[in-house]
Amino acid sequence: MGQTLSLEDTIRAEAKSHNNVHLMLVDGMSKLMTRQVENCVSSDFYVGGLKWNIVILQQQDCLYFVLAITDSKCIGSNWKVNCNVTLTIYSATSSFLNHNRWTWFCFDANNTTLLVSIPVKNMQDFTVNDKSVFSAEITNVIPQSLDVGWTPRTMGTAESIKLMEVERNKSKFTWKITHFSTFVGEHHSSYQFTVGPRKWYLRMYPKGTSEGKGNSLSLYLHAPDYVTGPNTKTLAVFKLRVLDQLKRNHHEIGQQFWFGTDGQKGEPKFLALEELHKASNGYLVNDQIYIGVEFFYISATQNMI
Repeated sequence: MGQTLSLEDTIRAEAKSHNNVHLMLVDGMSKLMTRQVENCVSSDFYVGGLKWNIVILQQQDCLYFVLAITDSKCIGSNWKVNCNVTLTIYSATSSFLNHNRWTWFCFDANNTTLLVSIPVKNMQDFTVNDKSVFSAEITNVIPQSLDVGWTPRTMGTAESIKLMEVERNKSKFTWKITHFSTFVGEHHSSYQFTVGPRKWYLRMYPKGTSEGKGNSLSLYLHAPDYVTGPNTKTLAVFKLRVLDQLKRNHHEIGQQFWFGTDGQKGEPKFLALEELHKASNGYLVNDQIYIGVEFFYISATQNMI
């Protein structure tokens, strides 16, 4: 009797035997199923000289498996990309791919995604140890009205994305700012700190920016660098907040975002200046303010090839 391959070894074998496939192992499916995490986004990958990604999300009792063409060359209204696509979810009970959709599809300005759906209640057949595997194989790529050149792939690509809850004792960063009224310049940034595979910092605009300019405190979370590779998108589920120093009735806004290289996410109208300066709110006391972020979930990606 032959030795049974592990899930990871099966993925590597599939990548080696299918040049134009991208496989994504999602570790932490329960977080998607319960909507603690809204979606899982793959790293960008290239097939046929064009950039693609995979998105997994859950809505209305269905899991949606989406393939998107995201290449910057695909702009305007005249481009088209015809190709064969196979979207596949691995079975939890065998090493074979047994839930798939094969189709000939035309991507264009009005159709930049292709999806397959499966009822959430059926995902138990495709999940083992909170892990599921998704793959997209793209072949016979025929671009129209696009200047595309590429070298054929010699093997597929594969990655593992782990959706993790951030440990409570490592989840918060608080930035104490004194002499707030003396700040000059458009914005000010905290020092960098580490959560998960990324370095982060907060940036605030005391008098606002964009649509918040002149009426709000603007606040953003930045992800400028990586602690560990690969340098791929990183999910953060977090809350930005300004602390109430009197009654602990903090002002906070929750966010979910996949941060790319030097990505940022925040709110230009985070807190109205009128509310910030109202003494009874306790946000600004003795010209001192506390700005913070709390992380709840974060992702870590590993290449599997």
